[in-house]
Amino acid sequence: QVQLVESGGGLVQTGGSLRLSCAASGRTFSGYVMGWFRQAPGKEREFVAAINWSFGNTYYADSVKGRFSISRYNAENTVYLQMNSLKPEDTAVYYCAADPKYGGNYNVPWEYDYWGQGTQVTVSS
Repeated sequence: QVQLVESGGGLVQTGGSLRLSCAASGRTFSGYVMGWFRQAPGKEREFVAAINWSFGNTYYADSVKGRFSISRYNAENTVYLQMNSLKPEDTAVYYCAADPKYGGNYNVPWEYDYWGQGTQVTVSS
């Protein structure tokens, strides 16, 4: 059974930084695409970033390019999202997700089979 557990959320001021972690377990993730999505109150879940576990290819939403960085640490089955220069509009619940189908649409939530419980990120102005 695949399990994804996010951590690292919190309250930060505008311009600050946070690093989110996603601990993945239950199988080997070679060939998977791991994604981060976020959902603000009253809004749809939106794509933030994704990484191919095997090759390290990365993808970002335009709204976070140059500020966020996704990476993975194979030895610990962990995916990270480093978030810098945070803005109030980054406030949301952030979710980690896993897609076993390499080559799919990495930026849509319905492509992903497994989800974590989410971690709250709040950026104060």
